[in-house]
Amino acid sequence: IYPKSFKDSNGDGIGDIRGITEKLDYLKDLGVTMLWICPVYRSPMDDNGYDVSDYRALAPEFGEMEDLEELIREAKRREIKIMMDLVINHSSDEHEWFRKALEDPESRYHDYYVFKEGTEIPNNWRSIFGGSVWEKVPGRDEYYYHTFGKKQPDLNWENEELRKELYDMVNWWLDQGIAGFRIDAISFIKK
Repeated sequence: IYPKSFKDSNGDGIGDIRGITEKLDYLKDLGVTMLWICPVYRSPMDDNGYDVSDYRALAPEFGEMEDLEELIREAKRREIKIMMDLVINHSSDEHEWFRKALEDPESRYHDYYVFKEGTEIPNNWRSIFGGSVWEKVPGRDEYYYHTFGKKQPDLNWENEELRKELYDMVNWWLDQGIAGFRIDAISFIKK
């Protein structure tokens, strides 16, 4: 389900979590046993939610955490599992980790992303969305890497501390009652 266009429950023109909950009986009648929900995490929506700015919060246009808790509970009552889209190749450039990485190149967050020092673009690699994968860091002789859009800096999976944060986040979501994840851009994690 792409929530934004599925079912608007409050008349604001944007589909939401409550809209999905309202359609659970219909989905059950269709024989659905699992719902894959596209990203609903907090995001500036530069790439339709695939640019996550907070992994443990919902984008307000989709509702509150209570709405998601209700969806999970009501879906379970109908023997429907919930699978969420998980974006862990990159984050939004508005994520707290990236903001801190830019503020202080000596911070632990700087190594959460892929940076290269230099006055010239490190290589000729091309982004999936076009242009270079490298974006200049304003005011520094440094570039950050983005496989997709320039507002989606790639996470550095070589960093053990970052991996632990991501694993903790995944387990937190599993504790909320979801059945699992569809992992976006998994083939791009290794740089």
